[in-house]
Amino acid sequence: MINLIVDVSKYLMILLMAVYTYLNFRFFGVNEEKKRRICGRQNVVMFFNHLLAYVIIYLMTEDMKMLVFYCAQVVFFLCYIYLSRLFYRNISRLLLNNMCMLLSVGFIILTRLNFDRAVRQFVIVVVAALVTWVIPFIIDRVWQLSKIPWVYGILGLLLLAVVCVAGNSSYGAQLSLSIGGISFQPSEFVKITFVFFVATMFYRSTGFKTVLVTTAVAALHVLILVLSKDLGSALIFFITYLFMLFVATSNWFYLGAGAAGGCAASVLAYQLFSHVRVRVAAWQNPWADIDNKGYQITQSLFAIGTGGWFGMGLYQGMPRKIPVVEKDFVFAAISEEMGGIFALCVLLICLGCFLQFMMIASRMQASFFKLLAFGLGVVYVVQVILTVGGVTKFIPSTGVTLPFVSYGGSSIFATFVIFGVIQGLFILKRNEEEEDA
Repeated sequence: MINLIVDVSKYLMILLMAVYTYLNFRFFGVNEEKKRRICGRQNVVMFFNHLLAYVIIYLMTEDMKMLVFYCAQVVFFLCYIYLSRLFYRNISRLLLNNMCMLLSVGFIILTRLNFDRAVRQFVIVVVAALVTWVIPFIIDRVWQLSKIPWVYGILGLLLLAVVCVAGNSSYGAQLSLSIGGISFQPSEFVKITFVFFVATMFYRSTGFKTVLVTTAVAALHVLILVLSKDLGSALIFFITYLFMLFVATSNWFYLGAGAAGGCAASVLAYQLFSHVRVRVAAWQNPWADIDNKGYQITQSLFAIGTGGWFGMGLYQGMPRKIPVVEKDFVFAAISEEMGGIFALCVLLICLGCFLQFMMIASRMQASFFKLLAFGLGVVYVVQVILTVGGVTKFIPSTGVTLPFVSYGGSSIFATFVIFGVIQGLFILKRNEEEEDA
């Protein structure tokens, strides 16, 4: 009987996810009144999908801790959604809903994979939500944020340098620092200071001298990350800077020269770093060394193939066979048990967030705010592309997590900051429009 319920529930969860995704894109083509109704329907769909998943988890585990954990999540989501709307009247409800939907999917799959890690993730999410609550208020009132470029630049370089010299090593790369027994990954936060630095510099000037200085500092960020062997983050920094430079200057030569330089740097990295050669070899032909170098990617492809379009159902697959599945390869676990359609909907929700980022950027009049929204949007979408691309063998694995879904405190916290800044810009623009009306 339980197996029948699990089998039926997976189709219902796919249907709910598809409805939510449809509403996510339907939002962009309607008036304000319809937008409010759409967001209300999204909330209903999200909570029903969340409930259904945890009913299945409880039936499969018969552990009351799962129900307690579910209730704690419901309380958090209700408080976060309604208090955010109460304190920030002009908040983007679409981004707020998408944050909660992605978090709920993350909680579901992490609970299935590792309950203890799911609980730790939940605690981090609650703390991050509380700490970043004030960010829209700050963005709406502190124009001085655009006047301190070198604070952002020097702070970012110092943090990355400390990690390069004294950071903890993980899978061949120096990624994290430990302070008081708490480990965190500074590069997740430096991505944000980096975007602030570039935006403030190009807000001041887009002349050749400013471009040269900004490029030199950006190159230092990337170089330190390369020396730390954190090539996934280095790629995010590089792509983000290249597109911010192009948007600020509209100079195709800069874009072409940057792309050529990036290609040359990739070849050099392949020659210099053995773990890069290992990842490229595993990407080119993982089946040649399926028990060693290609094990992770082949297990990921097996999981995705086994799940098919409709998935095996929660607790019906074997996602734990994939190394580091809770972090880098969580998309494969979702594909195996919840299905390719469900996983594709998760990807489309991420795309919906990016589109909202770009729409906010296009509406901002001040170049600083425009570049800030654009840069943070690029950081977000490149991280999503690198994660999904690595899991599906579209590109070599880069060790990047899926925002709001993968396990990782630093990633969760940094993504909350990114969305908090974007919400602040959205609220700022809406307030200005109301004053002008």
